[in-house]
Amino acid sequence: MSNAHPTGVDFELLRKIGEKLCTTPEGFKVHNGLKRQLKKKQEDLDGGETLDWATAEALAFGTLLLEGNHVRIAGQDVQRGTFAHRHCVIKDQATGKDYCFLNNLDLGPQETFIARNSILAEYAVVGFELGISYENPSALIIWEAQFGDFANTAQVMTDQFISAGEHKWLQQSGLVMLLPHGYMGQGAEHSSARIERFLQMSDDDEDDIPNFKDNFGRNQVQKANWQVMNISTPANYFHALRRQQYRDFRKPMIVASPKNLFRLRQCVSPLAEMGPDSRFQRLLGERDPEIVANADKVDRLIFCSGKIYYELAEQREKLGLKNVAICTLEQIAPFPFDRVKTVMEQFPNVDVGDGVHPGSVIWCQEEPKNMGPWHYVKPRFVTTAREGFEKDMVMRYIGRRASASPATGYPKLHNAEQEALLKEAVLGAGDVSAEKGFTTHRPSSLLGHQT
Repeated sequence: MSNAHPTGVDFELLRKIGEKLCTTPEGFKVHNGLKRQLKKKQEDLDGGETLDWATAEALAFGTLLLEGNHVRIAGQDVQRGTFAHRHCVIKDQATGKDYCFLNNLDLGPQETFIARNSILAEYAVVGFELGISYENPSALIIWEAQFGDFANTAQVMTDQFISAGEHKWLQQSGLVMLLPHGYMGQGAEHSSARIERFLQMSDDDEDDIPNFKDNFGRNQVQKANWQVMNISTPANYFHALRRQQYRDFRKPMIVASPKNLFRLRQCVSPLAEMGPDSRFQRLLGERDPEIVANADKVDRLIFCSGKIYYELAEQREKLGLKNVAICTLEQIAPFPFDRVKTVMEQFPNVDVGDGVHPGSVIWCQEEPKNMGPWHYVKPRFVTTAREGFEKDMVMRYIGRRASASPATGYPKLHNAEQEALLKEAVLGAGDVSAEKGFTTHRPSSLLGHQT
């Protein structure tokens, strides 16, 4: 089995790198909007409590470069970032000259950072980046889609090489695919990274009995064909990138990366979560200290993944609920059986169902029922309860109803669907009882059946 390697970094080094990420050469004419962004970044780094997604990514890149790892990212508009968040290469507004912060750290010997804007030809670009990952396995090679669903034109590369290359040819790759994902009313072609396709190709068996012991997760990843992530915090993204390098083996990593979390004020991480003794968390448990301290009062347990966590937490806070716990699967595949078991043990008064009717353990997702993680996670939650507690759990689904299209093109309908699933997740229909005959399984026509 592979050894574990720490991914946390010394605070002083992180601060020094951060300072370089906000400094431009003397006489370099920076765009006024970017000046404000760099000033805010420096203030956040000085405070050490509110580091955003782009800063965490740049710190991960910077530390890897100083540790002798080449880092390369390619895709449409990766230098600026599709959502104007990255700005790893900027231009002098007078001369048009490029400046790359990460190639000018001046903190000792470092490897080279490359950010290549590519044409809209995903099949060719993904194949090229995959080839580089084969030729240079010690480098961090990243391909970023402009929107996650644009990866569909590179499906041949995914099916034939990335998902199955190690199984067919014993050829490992550490390629990272960043696929922007999230439902924000942008329509069918700009909402879904089609997570379900990657999960369907994941080779971990839903009926394999987990041993729930130490090092289970590391051993599990080593045997899997790849990892599928939907990360919700900047610090966890920082560790995911560094963990990708500091392993004794290589696995592709598929990340349903965010779109609106780049500027969401709640989606920040303290520097402490990137420092020594910190590491990647496959599952993040309840984050409200008051709810954790009163775990015996929790009677509703929601599992979700990615940006919908923040919307659920906001809805819960607005309603003043303290009986609802929300946990996020940061690594969806391979499934974190051991971490899920630990969370379920933490809240002993949550009804898991009776083998026929659902209880109050919920999977909540934005995607339609025939898409997203639901069909992957459902049987694995059942296995966790069966093997971990000897209970026949029936999990409750809360999300959009099955659909041919990933998302509606009508903003009003999108908002109505989103509001319905958030309220149903934290409140419930109040209809699940033997007295009422378990009759209402679709409390809203906008949502999918709950069993």
